[in-house]
This record gives sequence, C-alpha cells and structure tokens, in this order.
Amino acid sequence: MQEKTQIRVAFIMLLLLGFGAGRSGTAAERPNILFLFSDDHAVNAISAYGGPLANVAPTPNIDRIAREGAVFLNSFCANSICGPSRANILTGKHSHKNGFMRNGNSFDQSQWTVARDLQSNGYNTAVIGKWHLKSNPVHFDHWEVFPGQGSYYNPVFIQPDGSRKAFNGYATDLTTEKAVAWLDSRDKSKPFFLMCQHKAPHRTFAPALRHLGSFDQVEIPEPSSLFDTYENRSRTLANNEMEIDRHFDWAYDAKVRKDERGDVTLPKPDRYGTPEYNRMNDKQKAKWDAHFGPKNQKFLADYKSGKFNDQDLVRWKYRRYMRNYLSTVKAVDESVGRMLQYLDDNGLAENTIVIYSSDQGFFLGEHGWYDKRWMFEESFRMPFLVRWPGVIEPGSRPKELIQNIDYAPTFLEVAGLDASNEIQGKSLVPLFRGDAKDWRESLYYAYYELGEHAVPQHFGVRTQNHKLIYFPITDEWNLFDLQRDPGEMKSVHADPAYRRTREELAAEFIRLRELYEAPPFPKK
Repeated sequence: MQEKTQIRVAFIMLLLLGFGAGRSGTAAERPNILFLFSDDHAVNAISAYGGPLANVAPTPNIDRIAREGAVFLNSFCANSICGPSRANILTGKHSHKNGFMRNGNSFDQSQWTVARDLQSNGYNTAVIGKWHLKSNPVHFDHWEVFPGQGSYYNPVFIQPDGSRKAFNGYATDLTTEKAVAWLDSRDKSKPFFLMCQHKAPHRTFAPALRHLGSFDQVEIPEPSSLFDTYENRSRTLANNEMEIDRHFDWAYDAKVRKDERGDVTLPKPDRYGTPEYNRMNDKQKAKWDAHFGPKNQKFLADYKSGKFNDQDLVRWKYRRYMRNYLSTVKAVDESVGRMLQYLDDNGLAENTIVIYSSDQGFFLGEHGWYDKRWMFEESFRMPFLVRWPGVIEPGSRPKELIQNIDYAPTFLEVAGLDASNEIQGKSLVPLFRGDAKDWRESLYYAYYELGEHAVPQHFGVRTQNHKLIYFPITDEWNLFDLQRDPGEMKSVHADPAYRRTREELAAEFIRLRELYEAPPFPKK
C-alpha cells in the first residue's frame, strides 16, 4: 500500500512539473513505452540524420519520429558490440558493472533491470525479436526471442516455455507481427513497455525478398576513406579483419555462391557458405536466384575476362554490400511505420513515448570496413530518435552527449519511478523538455572483446570536440580533433599544439574511470 501511495505522489509531481501539458484526455495516465530497436543500423543510413545517403536511401517512417519528436545528434554506445549494448540498456550500467562485457557472456538475470521495476510497478512488459543475452528473459510478461543471432528467413523463436518453434517468413516481418499481436492481446488496464527488437540489418545483410534490387539503379556514394591505409593512428588498425577488401566473404556476404562459379576461382576469403539461403524453401530460393543469378553470372564473366583491377573489385564488393544493407533496412523502416500506425489506429499515440535506436553504429565502407567494435565515430555513434507528444518539441535536434546507459533511468522517470542506486546513466527526460542544465560534457567507452575481427581492447573518452583513445596492448594513445578531422584520419596526440587538450582529456579519462569504478586495463 505504501508503495502504491508513493507512485501516486510521483505522478502528481510529474503533472505539476508539466509532463502532461498538451496531452488530450489521458494526461493523468502513465505513458506507454514503445522501444523499437534494430541491430547495426548506422546513423548514416537514417535519412533524418542527413549525410551522403539521405537522398539515396530515405527512411520515411523512422524520419517521422524525428519530425514529430527529436533526433539526438550525439548519441553513443558504451561498448560497441551487440550483447553488451543490450545489457547496458537493461541495466543502465557500463559493461564491467553488469558483467556482460563481451558476446558469449551470459546475462546475470538476478541483477536489477529496468524491466523488473516496470513490471513490479504495474507495467505490462514484453520483449520480442533479437535478445542475444544467452540467458532467457525475465521480468517480462511475454517474450519470444531468437536463439543467438537468429535467422533472417523462416526463423526460429524461443517460446516462453523454453521450446523452439520455426515460423515461415522474414524475421523483421515476423517480429513486427508478433509485437502487434501482443499489443492486441495484452492487459489493456495497464500501461505497456514493449521492446520490439529486430535482427536487421545485422550481417549477413539479407533483405526481404520483396526488396531485392531496391537500390540496383541507385548510385551509392563512396566514402572518401574506402581505401584507408591506416597511417597516422594506432598500429592496431592495420591488423583489422573487417575490410571489404580482404575479409568480405564471397558467398556469405557478397551472395556469390560456389555452385554458381563454374571454373572461376575468386580470391579468399570464402569461409562460411550460405546459411541463410539454405534456410529458404524452394519458392523463396527461386526469387533469390532470379535476382542474384544473372548479376552474379555477369560479374563472374567480367572477373574471368580480367575486367577488374584490385580497386575495381573492392568497389564492386562495396556496392553489393551497400545495396543489400540498405535493402535490409527497408523492412525495418516499414516495421516502424506499421507500429506507428497501430498507435494511431488504436488511440495510443498521444500517451505513448516511442523510441527508435540500434545497439551500436556500423561502418558503411568508412576506413574500408563493414563491421563495428571500434570507438571511431561510425561504430561508436548510435541512433536515438524519440517522440513524446506534449513533452518533446517536434523537430528538435538536441546536441547533448547521451549514451545507452541512459535509457533505463529514462524509462523509469517516464513511468514516474525512482532510479536504482546501481544505475550509472542519467535520465534523458530533462533533455526531452529542453533542459540541458548541468548535463554531462564527456562520455566513457570500453571495448572488452578478445580479438574478434582483430579489434583490440581499447578505452576512451569523448567530448563534443575531441576524442582520446587508449590501446593497452600496444600502449598507444590516439587523440582526434573531431571538428577539423571528422573522419578521424590523423591522431594529433603527439602534436605540441594539442598539449593542453591532451592533458585535459587524460585527466577526464581518469576521472570517468574512477567515477564508473572501471577495472584495471588488460595486461600487455
């Protein structure tokens, strides 16, 4: 009884503070929370962020959230890899504090999560789609999640009883359909917290069959650093294994199967085969083959005739990669549109906060890369778009530094609940209201994976204008002036002109590590 009284008092305070201003009919109700989440969606592939692909590959439904709400221009992850990012979001803590430091860990479900407090305080909770935390979800009234990474075609979903069931169709569509079905069947006497989480556009960048060829007639702009030689920065960069040139698999990534090649021998690598193609039924394979077959035969003939030099081959793979990646995004954007339409059709839009985000960013050819992990901008930056009618000024473009550890305290404040003392993030609600007073001026980053894609563990601090990265394995420091060098092509750590900036960032790096109680660096 005392707890319920505290909640009622909290809502009265929220109303007095003006959170309900401008809402129609249901201002006293706790808002629903719709969290729309994708995997590896780069901000450069969301037209609301602008950039070179904005006119080439528009995302109108995601852009609607920005138009009717806000797009945060400086949104970042705490650890640029799939599972750890999800753990950051659920706990509001950095990886070393929640224990999920790298993919392959098992999420400790006994620790505090935002789902626990929302569920225990009257929210109907659900998570559907990609989970990737190894242990099954808890504190959700309903869940259906992919095992591991999940599959694009005819995927398996783990059911709440632990069984596994395959469904015919495309993962993004099925995740959306299951999310809508749950919204229809939920306890409508309660507000809801729904995490609708897509596999797409994660590697292998496999589009819905209806979207094959969507960008075949479009000229994809080439990033200026596509042929980066990794000079003037940490020597660890040159050892990477995520280059479109040297590491993009022919069958797995480029969709050129071995059985199509005849007597043509392509350069390595070709390691993983075609697991997604193998999952298709005959009808699905026929559509796939009708699209890729003729294109692959032309490529193979041109390659055999000697048409491609080394750079031509990289450019061909880049275009194939980008057309598939952007085509995979299309179904995600359609899903967002369907979810927004559901809110409209069911009278839920005015009292639902909608967030679109992704677990981290992704390289779309910048530095010659196609993955994530690094603290460089394309990987470190993650999308965050939010709509909350009556609270967020439509068309806002906040520039404050935010991070995915901020999501949990934000959900709590939206629900009128106090934040756990364990949380290391900050609620974004003041920023939603346009109040940036006493907001943070820097972010801490830590990458703990053990060498996958040959990306070493590294740690750093970012401010509005600069970034400092430390590479323990080589004991190197890189410093970037993000205003003069937004592409991060040259470290100025040794430049005497940056001595004061270097000292200030080093001191801030130490302060953040102490604040977050970060563990010692790994031994060299």
